[in-house]
Amino acid sequence: MRLHSLLFSAVFATAAAPAADIHAEHYQIAFPNQDRVAYQGAWKTRFPTGFPMGIGSGLTFTGRNGNQLTFVTVTDRGPNADAPAYQGQEGKIFAAPDFTPSIMTLTLDGNQATASALHPLHDEKGPVSGLPLPATLVGSTREVALSDQLKKLPDDARGVDTEAITPDGSGGFWLSDEYGPFLLHIAADGNILQKFGPTPADGETGIATGLPNIIKWRQPNRGFEGVTRLPDGRILAAVQSTLDIDGKTRDKALFTRLVSFDPATGKTAMYGYPLDPSHWKKMGDAKIGDIVALKNHQILVIEQGADKDKVMHNLIYRVDFGDASDLTTFDQQQPAEWNDAATLASRGIRLADKQQIVDLRALGWEPEKAEGLALIDASTLAVTNDNDFGLQSVLTHPANGVKKIGSYQANAEGTLSLEGKATQAGVELEPLSSDEAASQLWIIHLPQPLK
Repeated sequence: MRLHSLLFSAVFATAAAPAADIHAEHYQIAFPNQDRVAYQGAWKTRFPTGFPMGIGSGLTFTGRNGNQLTFVTVTDRGPNADAPAYQGQEGKIFAAPDFTPSIMTLTLDGNQATASALHPLHDEKGPVSGLPLPATLVGSTREVALSDQLKKLPDDARGVDTEAITPDGSGGFWLSDEYGPFLLHIAADGNILQKFGPTPADGETGIATGLPNIIKWRQPNRGFEGVTRLPDGRILAAVQSTLDIDGKTRDKALFTRLVSFDPATGKTAMYGYPLDPSHWKKMGDAKIGDIVALKNHQILVIEQGADKDKVMHNLIYRVDFGDASDLTTFDQQQPAEWNDAATLASRGIRLADKQQIVDLRALGWEPEKAEGLALIDASTLAVTNDNDFGLQSVLTHPANGVKKIGSYQANAEGTLSLEGKATQAGVELEPLSSDEAASQLWIIHLPQPLK
């Protein structure tokens, strides 16, 4: 079939190893300094000690000292949960709106994994928040922040939703940010040194520049999910899911984008990471979890999500984009997100090649989100989960049997309607189970080195 050959044309010399040949160790991460997120909201009796810290959205390996391994990890924007829509826009509950996204050091020593050295992100104006961008800025998806009582919270042009981390080669780090989406260059203490984002087109207003304008079409909460520094110094960032250009391509596109940025020259390029249409009910359901570099043109990628049969997958692929087309030139005519497989082929557009190397679920992985991926050596990987700060939102008194929170609309008073009619429905916050709320570190030993 032409679609298969277009999207997955390369065959690597080494086949994916059976799960039985892969050895995995897993650890629950401890917080010796009792780092937690304070909470005094409407449901505080359910969270008497606040929320567990939500590290694990990104991971990078920083060194080995004997048997001790060290990493740096990053939180996302803070404790948040699904919410009703607000005035026609997608909503999100921010249970601790004053939370500051942060980096932490993760140490594995013997049988103990510990997180310490919390460094909140900050700029020249002070600590930053995790609140969404104002709707007027390029890259905003008009996502609305709501309190735990469904009241509208202010937006924030300095807000960040960090999701991945990689060393800059000089003691600092690069972070990916789902808002915008942006790339953040930070010092080791969390100070934001530089910010790059979609370059505003005529008539648009932005707070950063330097990256292709087209990535502003990220889906809500689906911006840059992975980032890695390639051996030649370029920064490669992965858009979490398909772009939704003009609100029409999220379920049409056959790929999501890898964006290359050279900090030394400012040069950018974009490559298509292929998605398998036979696997997903809707193409927009596929998600990238994180990426890590192998070579200048090879990376590892976590791809995950619930498939067309509602079965959850967390897969690690080796991806080669050495022969992939730079989409930049093609975008000037028509973005490739609009094209089916035959049209991509007729235009000469080649996507990256990929090969599955690890099925995390086959190894016993249970969390929904694998969001941190690090390379320890050629045959050893590390993976962390995103525990969502141990909270979830639940719908009470659903109307007409409608149980999806996002189907409802919240008004300025925090009450809910469904299809324009007032309801008795409400939204509450509840803790996740102790297993789901735990932060995990997995060390994965492959049977042979990645080459």
